[in-house]
Amino acid sequence: MSTPVTPTAQTLPYQNWHFTTDADHILWLSLDRQNSPVNSINAEILLELDQLLDYILQQPELSGVVIQSAKSSGFIAGADIQQFVAVASKEQTAIPADNSDEGVSGGGYAILPPDRAGELGSTAAPKQGSSLPRFSAGTAGEQTDAFELIRKAQLVLDKLAALGIPTVAMIKGFCLGGGLELALACRYRVADEDAKTILGAPEVNLGLHPGWGGTVRLPRLIGVLPAMQMNLTGKPVNAKTAAKLGLIDIAVPERHLVQAARYCLLQKPLAHQPVFYQKWLNEKFLRPWVAKILYKQLQKKVNKAHYPAPYAIVENWVKENIYTEAAMVLEAKSIAHLMMGDTSRNLVRDFFLQTRLKGLAKNTKASFKHVHVIGAGVMGGDIAAWCALKGLTVTLQDRLPDLISPAIKRAAELFQKKLKTPRLVQAALDRLIPDVAGVGVSKADVVIEAVSENLTLKQSIYQSLEAHLKPDAILATNTSSLALEELSKILKNPARLVGIHFFNPVAMMQLVEVVQANNTDPDAVQKAIAFVRRIDRLPLPVQSCPGFLVNRVLMPYLMEAMVLLDEGYSPETIDQAALDFGMPMGPIELADTVGLDVCLAVAENLAPHTNIKISNTLQQKITTKDLGRKTGKGFYVYRKGKPVKSAPKAGYEALTDKLILPMVNEALACVREKIVADGDLADAGMIFGTGFAPFRGGPVHYAREKNIEA
Repeated sequence: MSTPVTPTAQTLPYQNWHFTTDADHILWLSLDRQNSPVNSINAEILLELDQLLDYILQQPELSGVVIQSAKSSGFIAGADIQQFVAVASKEQTAIPADNSDEGVSGGGYAILPPDRAGELGSTAAPKQGSSLPRFSAGTAGEQTDAFELIRKAQLVLDKLAALGIPTVAMIKGFCLGGGLELALACRYRVADEDAKTILGAPEVNLGLHPGWGGTVRLPRLIGVLPAMQMNLTGKPVNAKTAAKLGLIDIAVPERHLVQAARYCLLQKPLAHQPVFYQKWLNEKFLRPWVAKILYKQLQKKVNKAHYPAPYAIVENWVKENIYTEAAMVLEAKSIAHLMMGDTSRNLVRDFFLQTRLKGLAKNTKASFKHVHVIGAGVMGGDIAAWCALKGLTVTLQDRLPDLISPAIKRAAELFQKKLKTPRLVQAALDRLIPDVAGVGVSKADVVIEAVSENLTLKQSIYQSLEAHLKPDAILATNTSSLALEELSKILKNPARLVGIHFFNPVAMMQLVEVVQANNTDPDAVQKAIAFVRRIDRLPLPVQSCPGFLVNRVLMPYLMEAMVLLDEGYSPETIDQAALDFGMPMGPIELADTVGLDVCLAVAENLAPHTNIKISNTLQQKITTKDLGRKTGKGFYVYRKGKPVKSAPKAGYEALTDKLILPMVNEALACVREKIVADGDLADAGMIFGTGFAPFRGGPVHYAREKNIEA
């Protein structure tokens, strides 16, 4: 390989880009965003890239350009969310583009992958107690401004795509959103085949779609249907899959990346083209027919009124041929419109909420290697399995081996689903160790009690194991209803007990409530928060009280739905009212899924502390032992795990406020009573703990938008 030669100092006036030129006249251009551990594209980076492209155009001796990351964390995570907020707030940062002196703001619209979302230095969420950005609806004039800003950012990448010399994006780690669009503007893409390398267009998660050419260049490169799959779902693909699609030209081990990039530039292989029938799908007379199929698939998953972005992707494709400049212009107009809408503003708010939860433990120094779980029932067994999946050694204790066996079987199914590779599945199973005798207690960094909701039983467990705990071990309970103050009375050191409350199903629910009583050691709370982050879950600090936050806010909603049953409304009618509001599942089906006996037990526990009414219909179901999905019959009859439903009756729209307002009022009450630190955390709890309509920004935010007061 040729030895790189460093250019003279006057060619390096850039804060975020660095380059060298080697003996073969290849320019190696490295992105190293200033003061950030992760590369994301902001206004300054686009400005500098525009200037660099002008410099490259003036170097006729160059044989090619390689764009790479100088960060070990990955290629480019996307565009800067903070600048997305600036665009939506009409705060503009100058980026001359297309050789003009006009200003353009960075169209920040892409997000980091889930495991990196807390790392953007300049996009850190507000500190606890501070307010997240709140916007009013955008005007037509503001949409025009946004279009002009996005269009000028597009032109920077157009200039890259139009270079007369070959270009290569050399990708290692994440390549998402605006980062993928920059890579698409290169002639070739080579990638490290490691599993950590992912490529994707996650903009739909923010109520948007790609805006720097991603809805145009991606289908040009890999074909309409594969591109639609990526853009409509927002799901990333790994390097090997990307290579099969043609998104990546060469996927190799990291040690061969430089050689692969040089091969593309020096040998100039034919650039990838989609298969012939994918090109045919772009014909004007075929696009509407393909769109009907895509719309039908979308309608099964998302409501256009709630999430317009994926529908806009299809609509734009039908309107304009992707091989025309008009398609780029339409893309810019479309995203400018979406940026000013309530859906995108609230989904961006949700992103900041998630980032805030992920950042709660970043300053806590704690190491976790061994977890001991007591209780191998559904919750305890699944908590143990999740911890083992995330790389921890786990000992699982119950009274008899036969009680642990079902948990191991469920864990094996989870590992096969998540890990797929037999070697990795076996390694995870090896980390999950049955432990009837409880020998793991003395070795564990975290001990989680997850037995049934019986105060005496839990206290007897704490009393028997306290003397065997490591001094710095976390002692946690998964209780969903019992007060920590009562549970900890039996302990010699009651301050060490903390609640780590998971939700069912553990493998699907992101949120974990970290519960503290007035006497809980703050260090124990912080370590518990750090543990929750270690297993890739979102920690929500809450005060000990009946129901904590999520169950306390959710139960009035479920009980109100059952009161409506008492009044004669059908389950389908009630559920449809909630679905139209944007809830992921209707309250009646949700109650069946949780278990009607569980709902009644929680409701009875909360009733003395809230205004909820216990439904007669619910009590009757308990009497007849129709407990929901787990018994095959509850408010619905279940066949193969699916509820059998009839059509909802007309007029369900009138039920929406009756269902939603009790939940909103209880969330506001939790904020007043300081069960959570502020309204933003209450919203985060309900969005990530129950799926409260994400595009509405949470119940407290919804109340503010609607001027609702408890």
